[in-house]
Amino acid sequence: MSRTRRTTRLLAVTGALAALLLPAVPAAQAQPACRTADSAPTDPEQARLADPRTTALTDGAALGDFVRRFPAALCTARTATEAEHLVDSWGTALWFAAVDRAQGRRPGGDLPAADDRPLYWTRLAMTVRIDRWQPDFPLDRDALRQRFEDASRGLADNDFRTAPGVRRLFVSGFDPFGLDGEARRANPSGSAALQLDGRRITLADGSRAEIRTVVLPVRYADFDHGIVERAFGPRLAPGPRSADLITTVSQGYPGLFTLEQWAGRARSADPYPDNTGALSGGTYNHPVTAPGLGPGAEFIPTTLPTDAMTAVQQPYPVLLNRQVTEIPAGATEPVDREDGPTPGSRAVAGGGGGYLSNEVAYRSNRLRLELAPALPGGHLHTPVLTGLPDRPDQLTGPDFEHNEAAITAEVLDILRSARL
Repeated sequence: MSRTRRTTRLLAVTGALAALLLPAVPAAQAQPACRTADSAPTDPEQARLADPRTTALTDGAALGDFVRRFPAALCTARTATEAEHLVDSWGTALWFAAVDRAQGRRPGGDLPAADDRPLYWTRLAMTVRIDRWQPDFPLDRDALRQRFEDASRGLADNDFRTAPGVRRLFVSGFDPFGLDGEARRANPSGSAALQLDGRRITLADGSRAEIRTVVLPVRYADFDHGIVERAFGPRLAPGPRSADLITTVSQGYPGLFTLEQWAGRARSADPYPDNTGALSGGTYNHPVTAPGLGPGAEFIPTTLPTDAMTAVQQPYPVLLNRQVTEIPAGATEPVDREDGPTPGSRAVAGGGGGYLSNEVAYRSNRLRLELAPALPGGHLHTPVLTGLPDRPDQLTGPDFEHNEAAITAEVLDILRSARL
Protein backbone atom coordinates (compact mmCIF):
# COMPACT_ATOMS: atom_id res chain seq x y z
CA MET A 1 0.00 0.00 0.00
CA SER A 2 1.39 3.45 -0.90
CA ARG A 3 2.18 6.03 1.75
CA THR A 4 -0.63 8.25 0.41
CA ARG A 5 -3.18 5.42 0.60
CA ARG A 6 -2.02 4.45 4.11
CA THR A 7 -2.37 8.07 5.25
CA THR A 8 -5.82 8.36 3.68
CA ARG A 9 -6.94 5.14 5.36
CA LEU A 10 -5.64 6.26 8.76
CA LEU A 11 -7.45 9.59 8.44
CA ALA A 12 -10.65 7.78 7.52
CA VAL A 13 -10.36 5.45 10.52
CA THR A 14 -9.57 8.37 12.83
CA GLY A 15 -12.54 10.33 11.48
CA ALA A 16 -14.87 7.38 11.97
CA LEU A 17 -13.70 6.94 15.57
CA ALA A 18 -14.18 10.66 16.21
CA ALA A 19 -17.71 10.45 14.83
CA LEU A 20 -18.47 7.57 17.18
CA LEU A 21 -17.06 9.35 20.23
CA LEU A 22 -18.47 12.81 19.63
CA PRO A 23 -22.12 13.25 20.63
CA ALA A 24 -24.40 13.85 17.68
CA VAL A 25 -25.17 17.41 16.59
CA PRO A 26 -28.64 17.33 14.98
CA ALA A 27 -28.13 19.93 12.25
CA ALA A 28 -31.84 20.23 11.54
CA GLN A 29 -32.41 21.53 15.04
CA ALA A 30 -29.62 24.10 15.01
CA GLN A 31 -31.16 27.52 14.52
CA PRO A 32 -29.45 30.44 12.73
CA ALA A 33 -30.74 32.70 15.48
CA CYS A 34 -28.67 30.90 18.11
CA ARG A 35 -26.33 33.52 19.52
CA THR A 36 -22.71 32.93 20.39
CA ALA A 37 -20.69 35.96 21.42
CA ASP A 38 -17.45 36.61 19.58
CA SER A 39 -15.74 37.00 22.92
CA ALA A 40 -16.48 36.75 26.61
CA PRO A 41 -14.65 37.70 29.79
CA THR A 42 -11.99 35.11 30.49
CA ASP A 43 -10.40 34.10 33.74
CA PRO A 44 -6.60 33.88 34.00
CA GLU A 45 -6.69 30.16 33.26
CA GLN A 46 -8.70 30.62 30.07
CA ALA A 47 -6.54 33.58 29.04
CA ARG A 48 -3.59 31.22 28.51
CA LEU A 49 -5.45 29.83 25.50
CA ALA A 50 -4.10 32.84 23.60
CA ASP A 51 -0.82 30.94 23.41
CA PRO A 52 -1.01 29.07 20.05
CA ARG A 53 0.78 26.10 21.58
CA THR A 54 -2.36 25.29 23.55
CA THR A 55 -4.31 24.79 20.30
CA ALA A 56 -1.42 22.71 18.98
CA LEU A 57 -1.70 20.47 22.04
CA THR A 58 -5.41 19.93 21.35
CA ASP A 59 -4.99 19.34 17.62
CA GLY A 60 -1.86 17.26 18.19
CA ALA A 61 -4.05 14.72 19.99
CA ALA A 62 -6.84 14.85 17.37
CA LEU A 63 -9.26 16.39 19.89
CA GLY A 64 -9.88 19.61 17.98
CA ASP A 65 -13.32 18.51 16.75
CA PHE A 66 -14.57 18.65 20.33
CA VAL A 67 -13.83 22.37 20.39
CA ARG A 68 -14.98 23.11 16.85
CA ARG A 69 -18.30 21.23 17.02
CA PHE A 70 -19.28 22.18 20.57
CA PRO A 71 -20.87 25.60 19.80
CA ALA A 72 -23.25 24.08 17.24
CA ALA A 73 -24.14 21.37 19.71
CA LEU A 74 -24.96 23.93 22.39
CA CYS A 75 -27.28 25.68 19.95
CA THR A 76 -29.46 22.56 19.72
CA ALA A 77 -30.51 22.90 23.38
CA ARG A 78 -33.94 24.46 23.86
CA THR A 79 -34.18 24.35 27.65
CA ALA A 80 -31.86 24.43 30.64
CA THR A 81 -32.53 20.72 31.19
CA GLU A 82 -31.52 19.92 27.61
CA ALA A 83 -28.39 21.99 28.10
CA GLU A 84 -27.50 19.99 31.22
CA HIS A 85 -27.89 16.70 29.38
CA LEU A 86 -25.86 18.02 26.47
CA VAL A 87 -22.85 19.13 28.51
CA ASP A 88 -22.99 15.86 30.46
CA SER A 89 -22.74 13.86 27.23
CA TRP A 90 -20.03 16.01 25.67
CA GLY A 91 -17.98 16.09 28.87
CA THR A 92 -18.22 12.33 29.29
CA ALA A 93 -17.30 11.81 25.63
CA LEU A 94 -14.24 14.01 26.04
CA TRP A 95 -13.13 12.08 29.14
CA PHE A 96 -13.40 8.70 27.45
CA ALA A 97 -11.76 9.99 24.27
CA ALA A 98 -8.76 11.06 26.38
CA VAL A 99 -8.75 7.74 28.26
CA ASP A 100 -9.02 5.73 25.03
CA ARG A 101 -6.20 7.74 23.50
CA ALA A 102 -3.96 7.28 26.54
CA GLN A 103 -4.56 3.53 26.42
CA GLY A 104 -3.98 3.16 22.68
CA ARG A 105 -7.58 2.64 21.57
CA ARG A 106 -8.00 5.98 19.76
CA PRO A 107 -5.39 6.76 17.10
CA GLY A 108 -4.74 10.24 15.81
CA GLY A 109 -2.42 13.16 16.25
CA ASP A 110 1.33 13.26 16.63
CA LEU A 111 1.62 13.73 20.39
CA PRO A 112 2.41 10.76 22.66
CA ALA A 113 -0.69 8.81 23.64
CA ALA A 114 -0.02 9.17 27.38
CA ASP A 115 0.10 12.98 27.27
CA ASP A 116 -2.35 14.54 29.75
CA ARG A 117 -2.07 18.07 28.35
CA PRO A 118 -4.51 17.71 25.43
CA LEU A 119 -7.40 16.88 27.76
CA TYR A 120 -6.63 19.91 29.90
CA TRP A 121 -6.44 22.42 27.04
CA THR A 122 -9.39 20.93 25.15
CA ARG A 123 -11.59 21.08 28.23
CA LEU A 124 -10.54 24.66 28.92
CA ALA A 125 -11.29 25.76 25.34
CA MET A 126 -14.75 24.18 25.62
CA THR A 127 -15.48 26.11 28.82
CA VAL A 128 -14.88 29.30 26.85
CA ARG A 129 -17.56 28.14 24.40
CA ILE A 130 -19.96 27.65 27.29
CA ASP A 131 -19.20 31.17 28.52
CA ARG A 132 -19.81 32.66 25.05
CA TRP A 133 -23.09 30.88 24.45
CA GLN A 134 -26.16 33.14 24.64
CA PRO A 135 -29.28 30.96 24.75
CA ASP A 136 -32.83 32.31 24.60
CA PHE A 137 -33.73 30.79 27.98
CA PRO A 138 -32.55 31.41 31.55
CA LEU A 139 -29.36 29.55 32.36
CA ASP A 140 -27.19 29.03 35.43
CA ARG A 141 -23.90 29.23 33.55
CA ASP A 142 -21.73 28.43 36.57
CA ALA A 143 -23.73 25.29 37.32
CA LEU A 144 -23.60 24.25 33.65
CA ARG A 145 -19.84 24.68 33.55
CA GLN A 146 -19.49 22.63 36.75
CA ARG A 147 -21.49 19.80 35.17
CA PHE A 148 -19.26 19.86 32.11
CA GLU A 149 -16.12 19.98 34.24
CA ASP A 150 -17.25 17.04 36.37
CA ALA A 151 -18.15 14.91 33.36
CA SER A 152 -14.92 15.69 31.50
CA ARG A 153 -12.86 14.81 34.58
CA GLY A 154 -14.28 11.32 35.07
CA LEU A 155 -16.80 12.12 37.81
CA ALA A 156 -19.81 11.03 35.73
CA ASP A 157 -20.62 7.66 34.17
CA ASN A 158 -17.31 6.18 35.33
CA ASP A 159 -18.43 3.49 37.76
CA PHE A 160 -16.63 0.27 38.58
CA ARG A 161 -17.66 -2.56 36.29
CA THR A 162 -16.17 -5.40 38.29
CA ALA A 163 -17.32 -8.97 38.63
CA PRO A 164 -17.80 -10.42 42.12
CA GLY A 165 -14.49 -10.90 43.89
CA VAL A 166 -12.62 -8.22 41.89
CA ARG A 167 -11.16 -5.49 44.13
CA ARG A 168 -11.78 -1.81 43.36
CA LEU A 169 -9.12 0.91 43.51
CA PHE A 170 -10.07 4.58 43.14
CA VAL A 171 -7.32 7.04 42.23
CA SER A 172 -7.28 10.79 41.58
CA GLY A 173 -4.73 12.85 39.63
CA PHE A 174 -4.37 16.56 38.87
CA ASP A 175 -4.28 18.99 35.94
CA PRO A 176 -1.00 20.60 34.88
CA PHE A 177 -0.07 23.66 36.95
CA GLY A 178 2.61 26.36 37.11
CA LEU A 179 1.67 27.28 33.55
CA ASP A 180 2.66 30.95 33.71
CA GLY A 181 6.26 29.86 33.97
CA GLU A 182 5.99 27.11 31.32
CA ALA A 183 2.81 26.61 29.29
CA ARG A 184 4.00 23.20 28.05
CA ARG A 185 4.00 21.66 31.53
CA ALA A 186 2.27 18.34 32.06
CA ASN A 187 1.31 16.54 35.26
CA PRO A 188 2.33 12.88 35.58
CA SER A 189 -0.49 12.25 38.04
CA GLY A 190 -3.00 13.24 35.35
CA SER A 191 -1.22 11.11 32.79
CA ALA A 192 -1.31 8.15 35.17
CA ALA A 193 -5.03 8.66 35.78
CA LEU A 194 -5.79 8.55 32.06
CA GLN A 195 -3.66 5.47 31.49
CA LEU A 196 -5.09 3.57 34.47
CA ASP A 197 -8.83 4.29 34.26
CA GLY A 198 -10.70 1.02 33.77
CA ARG A 199 -7.55 -1.13 33.89
CA ARG A 200 -7.66 -4.59 35.44
CA ILE A 201 -4.54 -5.58 37.39
CA THR A 202 -3.32 -8.38 39.64
CA LEU A 203 -2.36 -7.33 43.16
CA ALA A 204 0.52 -8.70 45.20
CA ASP A 205 -1.79 -11.08 47.06
CA GLY A 206 -2.93 -12.59 43.76
CA SER A 207 -6.35 -10.96 43.75
CA ARG A 208 -7.71 -9.10 40.74
CA ALA A 209 -8.57 -5.40 40.87
CA GLU A 210 -10.13 -2.72 38.70
CA ILE A 211 -8.91 0.87 38.78
CA ARG A 212 -11.14 3.91 38.25
CA THR A 213 -9.77 7.43 38.17
CA VAL A 214 -10.57 11.13 38.04
CA VAL A 215 -8.44 14.20 37.21
CA LEU A 216 -9.00 17.17 39.52
CA PRO A 217 -8.47 20.89 38.87
CA VAL A 218 -5.72 22.97 40.46
CA ARG A 219 -8.21 25.58 41.67
CA TYR A 220 -9.11 26.51 45.22
CA ALA A 221 -12.66 27.52 44.25
CA ASP A 222 -13.50 24.03 42.97
CA PHE A 223 -12.26 22.53 46.23
CA ASP A 224 -14.34 25.07 48.17
CA HIS A 225 -17.40 23.94 46.17
CA GLY A 226 -16.89 20.28 46.98
CA ILE A 227 -15.35 18.65 43.92
CA VAL A 228 -13.28 16.27 46.06
CA GLU A 229 -16.32 15.19 48.02
CA ARG A 230 -18.33 14.76 44.79
CA ALA A 231 -15.57 12.59 43.37
CA PHE A 232 -14.90 10.42 46.42
CA GLY A 233 -18.30 10.34 48.13
CA PRO A 234 -19.87 7.71 45.82
CA ARG A 235 -16.72 5.56 46.13
CA LEU A 236 -16.89 5.57 49.93
CA ALA A 237 -20.61 4.98 50.42
CA PRO A 238 -21.68 1.31 50.62
CA GLY A 239 -22.86 -0.19 47.36
CA PRO A 240 -21.70 -1.25 43.89
CA ARG A 241 -19.79 2.00 43.33
CA SER A 242 -17.70 1.67 46.50
CA ALA A 243 -13.93 1.22 46.48
CA ASP A 244 -11.68 -1.13 48.44
CA LEU A 245 -8.79 1.36 48.45
CA ILE A 246 -8.47 5.06 47.63
CA THR A 247 -5.40 7.12 46.96
CA THR A 248 -4.88 10.63 45.73
CA VAL A 249 -1.85 11.27 43.53
CA SER A 250 -0.04 14.49 42.66
CA GLN A 251 3.32 15.68 41.38
CA GLY A 252 5.77 16.21 44.22
CA TYR A 253 9.54 16.17 44.52
CA PRO A 254 12.41 15.75 42.03
CA GLY A 255 13.66 12.22 41.50
CA LEU A 256 11.52 10.23 43.95
CA PHE A 257 8.07 9.07 44.99
CA THR A 258 6.80 9.79 48.50
CA LEU A 259 3.91 8.26 50.39
CA GLU A 260 2.65 10.92 52.78
CA GLN A 261 2.17 9.69 56.33
CA TRP A 262 0.13 12.75 57.34
CA ALA A 263 -2.38 15.07 55.68
CA GLY A 264 -2.91 18.41 57.40
CA ARG A 265 -6.14 20.34 57.75
CA ALA A 266 -4.71 23.76 56.87
CA ARG A 267 -3.98 25.80 53.77
CA SER A 268 -0.65 27.56 54.03
CA ALA A 269 0.79 27.80 50.51
CA ASP A 270 0.62 31.55 49.83
CA PRO A 271 2.14 33.31 47.93
CA TYR A 272 1.90 30.36 45.50
CA PRO A 273 -1.31 30.75 43.41
CA ASP A 274 -3.59 28.19 41.80
CA ASN A 275 -4.23 27.96 38.05
CA THR A 276 -6.56 30.96 38.10
CA GLY A 277 -4.10 33.12 40.05
CA ALA A 278 -6.13 32.77 43.26
CA LEU A 279 -4.45 32.45 46.64
CA SER A 280 -5.52 30.25 49.51
CA GLY A 281 -5.48 33.00 52.14
CA GLY A 282 -3.12 30.99 54.34
CA THR A 283 0.62 31.31 54.88
CA TYR A 284 3.27 29.37 56.78
CA ASN A 285 2.88 31.72 59.75
CA HIS A 286 -0.89 32.16 59.44
CA PRO A 287 -2.56 28.95 58.18
CA VAL A 288 -6.28 28.90 57.44
CA THR A 289 -8.98 26.24 57.21
CA ALA A 290 -10.54 25.76 53.79
CA PRO A 291 -14.17 26.86 53.31
CA GLY A 292 -16.73 24.07 53.41
CA LEU A 293 -14.44 21.59 55.11
CA GLY A 294 -16.30 19.26 57.45
CA PRO A 295 -15.19 18.50 61.01
CA GLY A 296 -12.05 16.46 61.45
CA ALA A 297 -8.68 16.10 63.17
CA GLU A 298 -5.84 18.52 62.54
CA PHE A 299 -3.82 15.68 60.99
CA ILE A 300 -5.04 12.44 59.39
CA PRO A 301 -2.62 9.50 59.01
CA THR A 302 -2.43 7.32 55.93
CA THR A 303 -3.86 3.82 56.15
CA LEU A 304 -2.33 2.63 52.88
CA PRO A 305 -0.11 -0.49 53.05
CA THR A 306 3.02 1.66 53.10
CA ASP A 307 5.47 -1.17 53.91
CA ALA A 308 4.50 -3.01 50.75
CA MET A 309 4.30 0.13 48.63
CA THR A 310 7.72 1.43 49.66
CA ALA A 311 9.25 -1.91 48.68
CA VAL A 312 8.97 -0.66 45.08
CA GLN A 313 12.25 1.15 44.37
CA GLN A 314 12.75 1.17 40.58
CA PRO A 315 13.31 3.26 38.60
CA TYR A 316 12.61 5.86 41.31
CA PRO A 317 12.95 5.33 45.07
CA VAL A 318 9.69 5.32 47.05
CA LEU A 319 9.93 6.82 50.55
CA LEU A 320 7.54 7.23 53.46
CA ASN A 321 7.45 10.91 54.39
CA ARG A 322 6.57 11.60 58.03
CA GLN A 323 7.29 15.35 57.96
CA VAL A 324 4.69 17.89 59.08
CA THR A 325 4.59 21.51 60.11
CA GLU A 326 2.56 22.31 63.22
CA ILE A 327 1.90 24.96 65.81
CA PRO A 328 2.42 23.01 69.05
CA ALA A 329 -0.20 23.15 71.78
CA GLY A 330 0.17 26.39 73.73
CA ALA A 331 2.57 27.88 71.15
CA THR A 332 2.09 30.52 68.44
CA GLU A 333 4.95 29.83 66.02
CA PRO A 334 5.16 27.01 63.44
CA VAL A 335 7.58 24.15 63.99
CA ASP A 336 8.81 21.69 61.34
CA ARG A 337 8.84 18.10 62.57
CA GLU A 338 10.40 15.02 60.98
CA ASP A 339 8.41 12.48 63.00
CA GLY A 340 4.79 13.60 62.74
CA PRO A 341 2.56 15.87 64.83
CA THR A 342 2.46 16.21 68.60
CA PRO A 343 -0.77 15.97 70.67
CA GLY A 344 -2.96 19.05 70.61
CA SER A 345 -1.05 20.84 67.86
CA ARG A 346 -2.59 22.86 65.04
CA ALA A 347 -1.82 21.88 61.45
CA VAL A 348 0.21 24.18 59.23
CA ALA A 349 1.22 21.65 56.55
CA GLY A 350 1.09 17.93 55.98
CA GLY A 351 3.81 15.95 54.29
CA GLY A 352 2.58 17.34 50.98
CA GLY A 353 2.78 20.94 52.18
CA GLY A 354 -0.13 23.35 52.52
CA TYR A 355 -1.28 23.35 48.90
CA LEU A 356 -3.99 21.42 47.05
CA SER A 357 -2.10 18.11 46.97
CA ASN A 358 -2.22 18.09 50.75
CA GLU A 359 -5.82 19.27 50.75
CA VAL A 360 -7.04 16.56 48.37
CA ALA A 361 -5.49 13.99 50.69
CA TYR A 362 -7.09 15.57 53.75
CA ARG A 363 -10.55 16.02 52.21
CA SER A 364 -10.74 12.52 50.74
CA ASN A 365 -9.50 10.84 53.89
CA ARG A 366 -11.63 12.96 56.21
CA LEU A 367 -14.59 11.71 54.18
CA ARG A 368 -13.20 8.17 54.30
CA LEU A 369 -13.10 8.29 58.11
CA GLU A 370 -16.71 9.46 58.11
CA LEU A 371 -18.10 6.92 55.62
CA ALA A 372 -15.71 3.94 55.48
CA PRO A 373 -13.12 4.15 58.26
CA ALA A 374 -11.74 0.64 57.65
CA LEU A 375 -10.87 1.44 54.05
CA PRO A 376 -7.16 1.99 53.18
CA GLY A 377 -6.49 5.52 51.98
CA GLY A 378 -3.70 8.05 51.60
CA HIS A 379 -1.63 10.13 49.20
CA LEU A 380 1.19 9.43 46.75
CA HIS A 381 3.52 12.08 45.34
CA THR A 382 5.18 11.33 42.01
CA PRO A 383 8.55 12.66 40.89
CA VAL A 384 8.59 15.97 39.02
CA LEU A 385 8.18 15.33 35.30
CA THR A 386 11.21 16.68 33.45
CA GLY A 387 12.59 16.45 29.94
CA LEU A 388 10.82 19.13 27.89
CA PRO A 389 12.97 20.29 24.96
CA ASP A 390 14.87 23.56 25.35
CA ARG A 391 13.18 25.04 22.28
CA PRO A 392 9.85 26.51 23.42
CA ASP A 393 8.13 25.62 20.14
CA GLN A 394 8.75 21.90 20.64
CA LEU A 395 5.88 20.37 22.60
CA THR A 396 7.45 17.02 23.36
CA GLY A 397 10.68 15.11 23.15
CA PRO A 398 12.22 11.68 23.86
CA ASP A 399 13.33 12.47 27.43
CA PHE A 400 9.94 13.93 28.34
CA GLU A 401 8.07 10.94 26.94
CA HIS A 402 10.44 8.43 28.56
CA ASN A 403 10.12 10.07 31.99
CA GLU A 404 6.33 10.30 31.75
CA ALA A 405 6.07 6.62 30.83
CA ALA A 406 8.45 5.60 33.63
CA ILE A 407 6.50 7.49 36.28
CA THR A 408 3.15 6.02 35.23
CA ALA A 409 4.61 2.51 35.09
CA GLU A 410 5.87 2.89 38.65
CA VAL A 411 2.53 4.26 39.87
CA LEU A 412 1.03 1.05 38.53
CA ASP A 413 3.71 -1.06 40.26
CA ILE A 414 3.04 0.73 43.56
CA LEU A 415 -0.68 0.03 43.24
CA ARG A 416 -0.02 -3.60 42.36
CA SER A 417 2.03 -3.99 45.53
CA ALA A 418 -1.01 -3.38 47.73
CA ARG A 419 -2.30 -6.28 49.82
CA LEU A 420 -5.97 -5.78 50.72
